[in-house]
Amino acid sequence: MNQTIHPLNPIAFSLGPIEVHWYGIIIGSGLALALFLAIREGTRRGLPKDTFADLMLWAIPIAIISARIYYVIFEWGYYKDHPADIPKIWNGGIAIHGALIGSVITTIIFARKRGISFWKITDIAAPSIILGQAIGRWGNFMNQEAHGGSTTRAFLESLHLPNFIVNQMYINGTYYQPTFLYESVWDFTGFILLLLLRRVNLRRGEMFLSYVIWYSIGRFFIEGMRTDSLMLTSSLRMAQVISLVLVLVALAILFYRRKKNLAAMRYQAQENQ
Repeated sequence: MNQTIHPLNPIAFSLGPIEVHWYGIIIGSGLALALFLAIREGTRRGLPKDTFADLMLWAIPIAIISARIYYVIFEWGYYKDHPADIPKIWNGGIAIHGALIGSVITTIIFARKRGISFWKITDIAAPSIILGQAIGRWGNFMNQEAHGGSTTRAFLESLHLPNFIVNQMYINGTYYQPTFLYESVWDFTGFILLLLLRRVNLRRGEMFLSYVIWYSIGRFFIEGMRTDSLMLTSSLRMAQVISLVLVLVALAILFYRRKKNLAAMRYQAQENQ
């Protein structure tokens, strides 16, 4: 029996001519929760309470800008003819790898100016970062983007998904794989794993490097299922290439720091340096 399926409204509410999108609300909520958890853990680890709040004042806008620039560069074929669409991030189109690049550079500079170990800051922030990513993927869900290839309703129902997810994956007459959900679950699992690793008391820097490795492995496989990938060439997906590079670089840094005794200090150590 045919049924009419209406997608969820991506607009949460309007303030006069201003439309507030669920995408922005969800991303903002993820950032707020991530910041709250980072501040709480940072305070527990002996950092001043304003450390992460001050860092985010710089890191968030720079991350958004760098994420958008990254996306626009690889979609320049469209944006060179539609320059007015470049700032419209509420329609989607920000790349997490671009955000990470901007955030890491900002954190390096911030840490040097504050005289705090970059590794200590990123170790503390790692669980917050991946939790924010897990939440942020639901912004893609509301925009019906970051999905995979076509599938059937029967397959989606076999995953025991609630109807609101199944129905939202019905786009222009076709059901699609909910890759946003796969990545969200992978990221949330990574969040739990990182919390458990805090109890293991890894060496300084290894919490953040574990985050990079975990996220990149999941992103590599999930990206292969998506239909909206940024392409490096006609056959190479940029996110997969970056993910492979990040895994190799993170492993190399991890082993190098251990070999050179640069990671002698433990996560639970109180010293800033």
